[in-house]
Amino acid sequence: MLEALDLPDDIDTLKRLLIESRTKLAERDHEIEHLKLFIAKLRRLQFGRSSEKLDAKIGQLELLVEELEANRAGQAARVPESPIAEAAQQQRPARRVLPQELPRETVEHLPACTCPECGATLRRIGEDVAEMLEYVPANFKVVRHVRPKLACTHCERIVQAPAPTRPIARGLAGPGLLAHILVAKYADHLPLYRQSQIYARAGVSLERSTLADCVGGAAALLDPLVEALARYVVASPYLHGDDTPVPVLEPGRGKTKTGRLWTYVRDGRPWADSAAPAVLLRYSPDRKGERPESHLKRFSGVLHADGYAGFDRLYQDQRIREAACWAHVRRKFYEIYESNGSSLAAEALGRIAKLYEIEAAIRGRPPDERVLVRGARAGPLLEQIKAGFEATLAKVSTKSALASAIRYALTRWTALTRYRDDGRIEIDNNAAERALRAVALGRKNYLFAGSDAGGERAAAIYSLIGTARLNGLDPEAYLREVLTRIAEHPINRIEELLPWHLARESQRPLQRAA
Repeated sequence: MLEALDLPDDIDTLKRLLIESRTKLAERDHEIEHLKLFIAKLRRLQFGRSSEKLDAKIGQLELLVEELEANRAGQAARVPESPIAEAAQQQRPARRVLPQELPRETVEHLPACTCPECGATLRRIGEDVAEMLEYVPANFKVVRHVRPKLACTHCERIVQAPAPTRPIARGLAGPGLLAHILVAKYADHLPLYRQSQIYARAGVSLERSTLADCVGGAAALLDPLVEALARYVVASPYLHGDDTPVPVLEPGRGKTKTGRLWTYVRDGRPWADSAAPAVLLRYSPDRKGERPESHLKRFSGVLHADGYAGFDRLYQDQRIREAACWAHVRRKFYEIYESNGSSLAAEALGRIAKLYEIEAAIRGRPPDERVLVRGARAGPLLEQIKAGFEATLAKVSTKSALASAIRYALTRWTALTRYRDDGRIEIDNNAAERALRAVALGRKNYLFAGSDAGGERAAAIYSLIGTARLNGLDPEAYLREVLTRIAEHPINRIEELLPWHLARESQRPLQRAA
């Protein structure tokens, strides 16, 4: 730093030094802003999905409520009832009725047969019934298929019923066990070695290699159904698309590479579409733009997506039109606001919030109604947002995070406002992000997929489980029914086993409990 005595007397030199000093200060401020923003992103990556402070506050309050309720329950077990305590109990919310479909075991508590006062015989005048929910650990059972051999008394011909078909040829596991293994791994995020340990506690030895064979065999059996699901998904003119990284083990090297799971969601429920919702996942060993191009080669329509450059080649021939995501725009401004409290970012967040208020009011309405409301209410607001972005961009440094967020929105403005004029387009791509949450949870537990083939199996099972959930089905009950039927089901009628078809005709309950 220059001392006062070291400063030159020449005014032009002093001006030049002042400009250089201000430039360095501005560059330092930009670097500090960038680092703060980067740190904020890392914190969100470390502690979970991108979320606002409100989510954390809600979580803290929920933990506090749980702790207070646990303390209250513990104190109630030790302190005798009093009139005040009874009054407090009456103010608590009514306990939910236990589901009627649960099996019930009745335990009758009979008093003495004679009156404790006079010794006379007692007669029944009523009863009090109280229910308590109990847990019975899952049980294994062995199904013995016995096929008697019968011989003709005249010609000595031997007659025997044909052997029942197994889901996996010569496999040990029945359809119920296969469904349980798949759901435990891909829905409950239990790696196979943990499942093996759990089964061992029940006295059944199932090695991890055996369970892996079950997963591989079941996935191969379900492959035609997954392809039928894929045809159904890409037949929609409106899809949500996204992708997420997944570590994949490289055989023989002991290292992992980064594969990708791509998701494509068909869900018209926000605009009252009667078609069943569905989700399709695909695996690829890399993130090249040719991957989504291959997945969507038979798709024509609107694709909700983020700003990934690999999607750009899909829009070149206009067969697929882009619908950009306002949630991604909002997230960029929120990260800036969280890192430095920018009033300009807060203003942008407030205006985007009004767009979402409009969407909340028209969710589930027909497309024509949504277009009318959006044109009247969202249209003027979108023009205000654009004008505000352009005015702000002229005032802030081009190197600032705020300028970057504004440029992200303005360069995608046509795709961001496409939803205003089409009631079947959503304001964001959250449907695809929701479909990938199970992958993110599983990724933490599995650490990596075993191979590219393992990634493809995961994509297939995630597709069926995710689609079952979107249709309100219990994934395990659905897969159990499918695996019971699919080995003998005609391949040219495989669509009959898709969740919405199977739920209508199945004699077994597939719906999830409310």
